[in-house]
Amino acid sequence: FCFGIDAVLLSDFVRVKKDETVLDLGTGTGILPILLAAKTRGKHFTGLEIQAESADMAERSVEHNRLGDQIDIVTGDIKEAAEIFRPAFFDVIVTNPPYMLSEHGLQNPQDAKAIARHEVLCTLDDILRESGKLLQESKGRFYMIHKPFRLAEIIIKMNQYKIEPKRIQFIHPYVDKEPSMVLIEGIKGGKSRVKIEAPVIMYDRGGRDSCS
Repeated sequence: FCFGIDAVLLSDFVRVKKDETVLDLGTGTGILPILLAAKTRGKHFTGLEIQAESADMAERSVEHNRLGDQIDIVTGDIKEAAEIFRPAFFDVIVTNPPYMLSEHGLQNPQDAKAIARHEVLCTLDDILRESGKLLQESKGRFYMIHKPFRLAEIIIKMNQYKIEPKRIQFIHPYVDKEPSMVLIEGIKGGKSRVKIEAPVIMYDRGGRDSCS
């Protein structure tokens, strides 16, 4: 598995303060905890992954990067996250979830890449429900990257589980193209006020990366 630009974009968007604890729901091969351990002063990072093979790769990546004292990888189901980690709470929850509904072009529901891209083993509702249970009250922060066509659904679900949207940033492939991804920050029990940040334009017309 190679990680994509979405994990890098999300790691840049996430704000982790000194000594905070972070949970990555659906960590895959562990790229988000590894990036956040390098970029922030967080105290500890935990990745939860249901696929045993991916969790094993994540554990080996953590050890290869000598981050075993900072990062734990847990094999388990997002739908049971609150039970797995009880009585712990987290300052920050991050997720790069499956973007597509299970019926959208799914070929093989057992394929690891299909599981990563489609809502086969967990749904948006599962992620936000468990995040609502595990975030610190009144200050816990939630971060996600997703597809813009599901933004209305995302905001409704966030409100349902008392995670107030606070920042939204759209990612455009080119300056004249519609956004292909959206970054969202929410605060558990936060007041109603959202900021739309300046968009990120990924490539110029020559195909060169404009983010560097």
